[in-house]
Amino acid sequence: MRTAKSKPSGTDRNLPCKFGGLSKLHLPTSANDLAKQEIFKSRLTKENDRSTFNFMNAPLTDTRERILATAEQLIYRNGIHATGMDLLVKTSGVARKSIYRYFATKDEVAAAALNARDVRWMNWFRTESDKADTPQGRILNMFTVLKGWFESEGFHGCAFINTAGEVGDPNDPIRLIAKLHKQKLLDYTQELTEELNIAQPAVLAKQLLVLMEGAITTARVMGDYDAANSARDVAQLLLKQATPP
Repeated sequence: MRTAKSKPSGTDRNLPCKFGGLSKLHLPTSANDLAKQEIFKSRLTKENDRSTFNFMNAPLTDTRERILATAEQLIYRNGIHATGMDLLVKTSGVARKSIYRYFATKDEVAAAALNARDVRWMNWFRTESDKADTPQGRILNMFTVLKGWFESEGFHGCAFINTAGEVGDPNDPIRLIAKLHKQKLLDYTQELTEELNIAQPAVLAKQLLVLMEGAITTARVMGDYDAANSARDVAQLLLKQATPP
């Protein structure tokens, strides 16, 4: 079984937060740190869930879990600004007073929900991509996994691209959560490129990340789910160029 390579940690980010009741939002720099935190013990509700958390498939007995699952679903479908507390109360079935027992503001709920999605999405994506037998196969399988995600019911693009686009301040916690998510995806991709024993694995990893992000955006904006196949074809060319016979 493959084990993730450890990455050197950078300076911790203790982020001043503008959200009431959330004085600091600590975002770890390592790709694995966030997964180790018990921010939200989330999970896929069924085997073929394409990372879109369908909390109606199983009963949620924990109130905090229900709040976060509902908030994540609403934010993913409608965006942060369109997800008000009234809608969260109505959809979750949790009383407003109970929500405020766990979270001081709607923005605090949004940050926690996005952190939860980040952990679960990356776990899902790594697990599915790692099902291939070789480093080259795992790299190409990332695009196959993306294609399946694009074609799944309820696909609305990348939650982190979407929510980052709603926030203008690059130092806003929501933007920083999105940045961390993309960094974790890049770290995982570089783990795979380093297994190829090539001269510049970091360069190839960045190129592959650009292909994945381009495919996600094209699928969402243009409705072209075959963008994943096009990106996979380019990835094959990059692999051939990076690993000459």
